[in-house]
Parts: sequence; C-alpha cells; structure tokens
Amino acid sequence: MKATAKDLRFKTKKLIDTVSRGEEVIITYRGKPCAKLVPYQQEQNVREPDDLFGMWKDYEATKDVGDYVRKLRQKRF
Repeated sequence: MKATAKDLRFKTKKLIDTVSRGEEVIITYRGKPCAKLVPYQQEQNVREPDDLFGMWKDYEATKDVGDYVRKLRQKRF
C-alpha cells in the first residue's frame, strides 16, 4: 500500500492497522518513496552479556565490566 506524508500525519491509526495486518506501507513525499512501515518482529537472537563489547570480549581489562567502567569514570572527577 502507498500513502502520502499527509496521510501519515492525519490517518496514522489507519496505517498502523494496515501494518498490523501484515501489509507493508510505503510513505511518499512529493511523489517519491521516502519510508517504509513494516510489521514489528521480535528478535530471535538474544544477546549474551559477553556480546556487548564485541571485539573487546577477550580484552583482559574488561573481564569485570562494572569495575572497568568505574575506573574510566574516576579519571573524569
């Protein structure tokens, strides 16, 4: 379904109902597509705490994240 920016402003509930039924809505501005509304899907992969730092997960100083952050903040004050 296509909708204009004006429709998004004044008919938001109708567009949300359309998306909740599983349809995608393309929002146009001055006749050109600029955004897409899609149904929200829960993430299947829940991150483990180790994934938070990504490339730093093997770095010795960040083994205890709380302690590491406290040390960083002590330098500020």
